[in-house]
Amino acid sequence: MSTKKNLIVAQSGGPSPVINNTLRGLVEAALQTDNIGTVYGAHHGIEGVLKEELINLTDQPAEEISLLRYTPAAGSIGTCRYKLKDWQNEDFDRCIEVFKAHNIGYFVYIGGNDSMDTANKIAKMAQDRGLDLVGIGGPKTIDNDVGDSEFKLIDHTPGYASTAKYWMHMIQYANEENRGSCPADPVLVMQAMGRKIGYIPAAARLADPKREMPLQIYMAESPCSLEELHENVNKQLREDGRCIVVLSEGFDVGDIGARKDSFGHTSFSASSITVAQIVTNYLNENGLAVKGAARCNVSGTDQRHAMAYASSVDLDEAYHAGEMAAVLASTGQSGYMSTILRNEGDVYSVRYDKAPLSEVANSERTFPKEWITANGYDVTDEFVKYAKPLLGEGMVSLPMIDGRQRMTRLEPMFAEQKLPAYVPQADRQEAPKK
Repeated sequence: MSTKKNLIVAQSGGPSPVINNTLRGLVEAALQTDNIGTVYGAHHGIEGVLKEELINLTDQPAEEISLLRYTPAAGSIGTCRYKLKDWQNEDFDRCIEVFKAHNIGYFVYIGGNDSMDTANKIAKMAQDRGLDLVGIGGPKTIDNDVGDSEFKLIDHTPGYASTAKYWMHMIQYANEENRGSCPADPVLVMQAMGRKIGYIPAAARLADPKREMPLQIYMAESPCSLEELHENVNKQLREDGRCIVVLSEGFDVGDIGARKDSFGHTSFSASSITVAQIVTNYLNENGLAVKGAARCNVSGTDQRHAMAYASSVDLDEAYHAGEMAAVLASTGQSGYMSTILRNEGDVYSVRYDKAPLSEVANSERTFPKEWITANGYDVTDEFVKYAKPLLGEGMVSLPMIDGRQRMTRLEPMFAEQKLPAYVPQADRQEAPKK
């Protein structure tokens, strides 16, 4: 009987175009180690651990693991937005029981800042309870908001570059339409993801680094009112006859009927009305400087699963971040997240390192103020210099069968359940009142 400890990997939060390549890097590296036994994927994040739904990834066909490179989002093993809060003692106890029942010695959580908080809590809990468990984080977020604003913990997170590339192309396409249809539709308002931080809408500037488009970018950080936005747009219309407005979903327009997810974050895609629609209505109701009307375009989850626009650089770095997570796990370096750091020099290159989970858990990087232009609705060339190397040059080549993309389809190899059925604690009771 093998004495090797097994590994559970889980994904959490919003997915990305490259999250599965981090999973692939982790699995393939773990299979090459001498001290990691079976690799399990928790079905739908930490909820899969709690429900003891563990997919055997070690025995999957190699082709299916390989195809994770081209499979976006989190359909392979699933993700969740379930947060382990301090009062959920039964959930923590259940994690321990599942780990013991399946001889788990390694737990890797791929996700953003909230996921790193969960990984950190589990790593600390294991240590406090004398459990031989290594807790590791794998970075992921299209928002690029994990880590510090000085880029010393991590330069950028896997997923961001592909969403930035998506927006670069979308703005190029939108500009062509706006050029052609501006007599009737002179203003196009486009809403990008980004609750509190402007990295995603800022990527619109990558479509026009020479600043030849009538493009205005309003991030969550932009110090601008609706009245000022209206004035800015009309000034652009008087000069160019048309205007493309890119808005962060977190741009402050007042009450939008916001709904919160279990992490406490505003879920803008579920709000009563969108920021883009409020701005479009305001522009049309208060008048444009030229004839015609403003229209809006609200991108949804496509900006985090449009695999055709994935960055080749992002894909490669996501894979190596997963590899690094496996190295940290197999060498017993508990309490760390694998990171990507940019090397100095004019030619872009990176190295893979680690950062303490305690420093990245619940961290929220801010967009550098010096990267926002003085007028408040654009970004500087320094941002372009930072972001452009992340996008790569060409388009990713996708495996196709009969005209449809071939994606990973894991076989339903679930570990035998050894414990009684369990309902996650937050799904059956409220947090205690203070």
